[in-house]
Amino acid sequence: MWSPKKLTQISVCLSLLLAVCGHAQETEAPAKAFIDGTGPGWVALGEKDFEQVNCKPDTFTWTETGVHCTGKPTGVIQTIKTYTNFELVAEWRHLRHAGNSGIFVWTTPESIATLKQGKGRLPKGIEAQVLDHGYAENFEERHKKKPDWFTTNGDVFPVGVKMTPFPPVAPNGTRSFPSKNLSKGINQWNHYYLRCINGEVRLWVNGEEVSGGTNCQPHTGTICLESEGSPIDFRNIRVRELP
Repeated sequence: MWSPKKLTQISVCLSLLLAVCGHAQETEAPAKAFIDGTGPGWVALGEKDFEQVNCKPDTFTWTETGVHCTGKPTGVIQTIKTYTNFELVAEWRHLRHAGNSGIFVWTTPESIATLKQGKGRLPKGIEAQVLDHGYAENFEERHKKKPDWFTTNGDVFPVGVKMTPFPPVAPNGTRSFPSKNLSKGINQWNHYYLRCINGEVRLWVNGEEVSGGTNCQPHTGTICLESEGSPIDFRNIRVRELP
């Protein structure tokens, strides 16, 4: 039989193990997971949480559930708060064929300052591409060649910063291509879940992990919504900070 001292030691070990497992469940997500951004620690982001960077006052119009973007001019709005380790969910739908947009994470303050001075259009950071399928169709018609350097299903890539992309990788070696094609077409809502922690970013599209990268430098900064030529809606934007 075990002594009372031994039983106490076993009890402590089990408690520590359960605590570790509980923390892992709270901060990790499986390859297939529809994270809706509700529960402990999640915060909804609205108009008060964003600021203009280099768009017009009416480029982004907020509602109770989200924001409408006209797409003109090309530019971004950013969160007032800076984030390091966090999870982000957002739904989006393109309203025009071949629409183009994106969500930036870990956007650098230096690049934002440059944009505010009227220099350039988009910031430096890690972008989760938001493209309508018609964009690839238009590219092939216009250039008479396959759009082999991008996809319309959730590319993740660095813009002016560093990142080692997860495979499959674009021919130029910079973009992480999605392992599955899960994005829906024009006027249909898509769901993005981004997990950004310790210099690693992972993207889930409509409930399945498809792309991402590691060794991101820097890996702290703001979150930006992109305006790039066509109307788009975002809604249910939620964030949860992680240790």
